[in-house]
Amino acid sequence: QVQLVESGGGLVQPGGSLRLSCAFSGSIFALFDMGWYRQPPGKPRELVASMSGGGIANYVDSVKGRFTISRVNAKGTVDLQMNSLKPEDTAVYYCNANGVRGDAYWGQGTQVTVSS
Repeated sequence: QVQLVESGGGLVQPGGSLRLSCAFSGSIFALFDMGWYRQPPGKPRELVASMSGGGIANYVDSVKGRFTISRVNAKGTVDLQMNSLKPEDTAVYYCNANGVRGDAYWGQGTQVTVSS
């Protein structure tokens, strides 16, 4: 059974940085497309960034140039480096894994709050 465990959330001032990490276990990591989603208060969950097993990354327009997704297949980890954070980045961030069979898994979520 795939398990995802996120870490690295917290409170940061506008303009600051945070790095989120997600540890994957239970299957062959390289076969999964990985993503980071977020859900602001009272809003639907949205995809922030994703990376295929081969390393191709995609970002939502609002975070391009500020966020960077990376993965280390040998370690089973996927990170999200978030720079120049804005109050509108405040949300619960979730790690997501999508398998080749259409199976999807979610982490428990980690809170990111951007506030002065």
